[in-house]
Amino acid sequence: MLSKAKNPPEDLRTRTKRFALATIRLCESLPKGRTADILARQLIRSACSVGANYRAADCARSKADFVSKLGIVHEECDESVYWFELLVESGILAKDKGEAAIHEATEIVAIIVSSIKTAKDSPTWRG
Repeated sequence: MLSKAKNPPEDLRTRTKRFALATIRLCESLPKGRTADILARQLIRSACSVGANYRAADCARSKADFVSKLGIVHEECDESVYWFELLVESGILAKDKGEAAIHEATEIVAIIVSSIKTAKDSPTWRG
């Protein structure tokens, strides 16, 4: 899911949308069962919320609004990690698939945390 060094960095709007779509596909491939269905529903909600709230942050009206919306992105992405962990630790999702998804989510979290810090430290909003 990472871009190669010689390629330009991937737009975060695209990356968060790709994260949601990959999560949807992964959840659709899970074995059918009550627990898997419940966890998949929760995971799809949080993973799709990552991209939706990132897009909302792009439309923020103030620096405080921008930081607040990025905070929601951070929370939703971290929540996605939790649901992935439960799926893996319960044996519903293969460890390798779960670890790849968790890795992508934690990278997005790191980018968002850095963006929040940059925005808070910036004397002007949106440079």
